Amino acid sequence: MPVTIRDVAEAAGVSIATVSRVLNNKDHPVGAATRKRILHTAENLGYRPNVAARSLRTERSSTVGIIADDIIGPFATKIIRGIQDRLKPRGYLCVIISADWDPDTEREAIRDLVSRSIDGIIFCETWHKAAVEMLDVASKPYVFVHRQFAVPGQFSAIPDEQFGAQLATAHLIRAGHRRIGYINGPEHFYASEVRLQGYQLELARANIAYDPALVVRGDWQVDGGYAAARQLLHAVPRLTAIFAGNDLMAAGTIYALRDAGLQVPQDVAVVGYDDREISRIFRPALTTVTLPCYEMGAASAHMLLERMAGGSDAGEEVKVRGQLIVRQSCGVA
Repeated sequence: MPVTIRDVAEAAGVSIATVSRVLNNKDHPVGAATRKRILHTAENLGYRPNVAARSLRTERSSTVGIIADDIIGPFATKIIRGIQDRLKPRGYLCVIISADWDPDTEREAIRDLVSRSIDGIIFCETWHKAAVEMLDVASKPYVFVHRQFAVPGQFSAIPDEQFGAQLATAHLIRAGHRRIGYINGPEHFYASEVRLQGYQLELARANIAYDPALVVRGDWQVDGGYAAARQLLHAVPRLTAIFAGNDLMAAGTIYALRDAGLQVPQDVAVVGYDDREISRIFRPALTTVTLPCYEMGAASAHMLLERMAGGSDAGEEVKVRGQLIVRQSCGVA
């Protein structure tokens, strides 16, 4: 037989109403000692609230939907973990759906979640350019994570890309480098544009003239990084460091340097971005800037909690900062 609220009340020696106030976090004065005794008793008895019954009373399901374009992508798993870790202590269950980059699949997922009376939706790395009309029709609070919008005013948690690029560039400058090549991502990517701005800003702060010849464009992949590094070496043979726009291109850069007879970091220092698994197992291990996936997930969950509690309808964009992870490839202990 499941443990009921009556069982907790009898074991704790208090009324059912008092137990209800404590377990439901109601704004009603209950002494600290009594509250502690009730919570301890409930835990020892293995009490679990009847979510279905609570939903009927409160018109809340304590369930949040997470829609991701690819739940096994390199960043989504950490983002989702951050969401769950933030929501679980508040009593929320997460239902996760992979939309597979298909707008029709995503619309169906929204309909399915709304029909199950979920309390809110978090969109993780989805295709949206802006909040779609269907979301507003659903009348459910929603937020986005790891999705930058051209139109301001969306609820979104994103990485501070400029700050991350500044970290990488400043680190190489502090190590004494002045000829620092930069391998950027493809055109029309927000990360490509803003990371380049961070690179340029740090050069300016160090009174180092920006040289367009030191910047080439890659494609976020290993082969693209390899080709871009070969292009850099041909154009600027005297460079001493390369900042690659992500870890895969940094790996390609190291392959290109080796094929050119150069050693990393003795001849050319290399720094990546994202802190993907390859950065830890590559040799030399990559110095890189973390993409704060877990932290973005937690930030988006916090934002949704505030929206579900009736917070402001004015959209906000929260930028989450990563950190520099120093490893072997930059030549700095």
